[in-house]
Amino acid sequence: MASSAIGSSNVQERLDLEQNNLNERARWVLDAPEPPGVWHELLDCAKETIFPLGNKFLSLRSEPGTKRVTSLLQEIFPVLVWCRNYKATKFKNDLLAGLTLASLCSPQSIGYATLAKLDPQYGLYTSVVPPLIYAIMGTSREIAIGPVAVVSLLLSSMIQKLEDPLANPISYRNLVLTSTFFAGVFQAAFGLFRLGFLVDFLSHASIVGFMAGAAIVIGLQQLKGLLGITHFTNKTDIVSVLKAVLKSVHHPWNPHNFILGCSFLSFILITRFLGRRNKKLFWLPAIAPLISVILSTLIVFLTRADKHGVKIVKHISGGLNPISVHELQFHGQDVGELARIGLILAVVALTEAIAVGRSIASIKGYHLDGNKEMVAMGFMNIVGSFTSCYVATGSFSRSAVNFSAGCESTVSNIVMAITVVISLELFTRLLYYTPIAILASIILSALPGLIDLHEVQNIWKIDKLDFLACIGAFFGVVFASVEIGLLAAVTISFAKIIILSIRPGVESLGRLPGTDLFCHVNQYPVAVKTPGILIFRIKSALLCFANANFVRERIMRWVVEESNHEESEDKAQRTTRVVVLDMSSLMNIDTSGIASLEELHKILDSNGMQLAIASPRWKVIDKLRLAKFVDKIGGRVFLTVGEAMDACLSSEMDTI
Repeated sequence: MASSAIGSSNVQERLDLEQNNLNERARWVLDAPEPPGVWHELLDCAKETIFPLGNKFLSLRSEPGTKRVTSLLQEIFPVLVWCRNYKATKFKNDLLAGLTLASLCSPQSIGYATLAKLDPQYGLYTSVVPPLIYAIMGTSREIAIGPVAVVSLLLSSMIQKLEDPLANPISYRNLVLTSTFFAGVFQAAFGLFRLGFLVDFLSHASIVGFMAGAAIVIGLQQLKGLLGITHFTNKTDIVSVLKAVLKSVHHPWNPHNFILGCSFLSFILITRFLGRRNKKLFWLPAIAPLISVILSTLIVFLTRADKHGVKIVKHISGGLNPISVHELQFHGQDVGELARIGLILAVVALTEAIAVGRSIASIKGYHLDGNKEMVAMGFMNIVGSFTSCYVATGSFSRSAVNFSAGCESTVSNIVMAITVVISLELFTRLLYYTPIAILASIILSALPGLIDLHEVQNIWKIDKLDFLACIGAFFGVVFASVEIGLLAAVTISFAKIIILSIRPGVESLGRLPGTDLFCHVNQYPVAVKTPGILIFRIKSALLCFANANFVRERIMRWVVEESNHEESEDKAQRTTRVVVLDMSSLMNIDTSGIASLEELHKILDSNGMQLAIASPRWKVIDKLRLAKFVDKIGGRVFLTVGEAMDACLSSEMDTI
């Protein structure tokens, strides 16, 4: 009898010790220090945003002035870092890559300038100054800088609403240069103030749909050059373009343009197929556009095909980039609209460049500094607007060629720019007889790379809401306009965020056998629920006015359903007596969220049930404590769900 009494005493002492430990650990949660205030957080965020390199430079205050200046210059100009280890063998690879790049860049740049409704030489200008600026400020080794199809289309589709490029080409060009300046300012600001998250407003799915829609629109626009149509619509939607094509059927047209363009388009596509089959022939599809331009120009010149209906480029101004600072227009009623266009161009251009830059950097195994990329591209477009360039960015097709050619650094961009300068000085007069149909075929040959059907299929498999954003962007571009497509993509993406915020998931948890882990019972059917105790996890970072009522109603519905289920199985068994809320995922809460928890507590208490909280975050428990909610639930706050369960099972919750 004595040994039995001693055993009972030991068990009681152990239970009391465990209970004291639970009480002490619960106090860890309740006695947490006050979290930083909102003003303190805003100040820290501003310091980090506006002075991202401040701590680094402050650490150099004790260093000599020369070292501080050197560190600052290395941050601004990454070329000063990698050029110290640059060797002749790397230059050999960069020289080959740069020359290969120039052979592709020159004809593409001329074609993209015509797509932007500018004279052909402006495409070549854009392939000179921006690549040189990027070479000394950019962090990607493989990105090829210059004009691209999507930005060219976007630019022309928006600017021509302000000025007719045919009726007043000089004024149109000045508006293009001004919008380029604004785009550069926004890009530089994104990088300097760490606002790169704005670029992420275009989700991956919306970019895929936007690029595919833009490819279709660009392809339709090239029907003008491919068919030799004189009168064509300025609208970009598929309905307007097809109407313009059908109307042109009733007018006399020359099939020579179509035959010439399709022949060289087939040649370019065949060389691309051969290049993909044999990686050693990477140079073949790269020089195919240049070969097409040379051969077609010779054919037209020797046969005098321009006298028989074949449309040609005619005069292309040569020489170095003319200064255009005096042509920027910062006065007048269109300045606000130009700033808006510049913002859109900045986001789209950065999205394309950073996407291709990060994909190649991951393959090569180095880090791409997104903020430095934004600053570099911002400054290159600002300087570009001063030197007769329109918006430049990283090109998917040319960057792939640069990578395949084995480039080692941004020197390949310098080689490309120098080669284009030589072309501007010496060879532009030779392009007088270049057929416009060839430029159309070069642009058409680059479009398949913008349509990724495999990725569209993956988006459909993985996330149906993402797929909705994808097709929304696609149909918006194809059937309305490029701006509508972008707006549709951003709107659907934001709608997705709002839906997920307003209707967050609430999980019912159970304990995995043999562990202290509590998991979603639907995901883990082996998870065991404890009779009389319901555990819920709120799958939201914020419990606020937008979702608080939904969460409360969802929990009460599950409590009622679970209680009815227990009663139907065993009426003698006690129904739900404790509801535990796992708040480990909840980062913050507002007054509406607290009010919903108070109402939930009142409903549960009136039905003989208790409410407990487990794993609350710092800000959450601080606000619940200030609102006296912790006192209202009897201090039933626990460090983990497991401790809440242990306290409940030991029937000591009321004493905590």
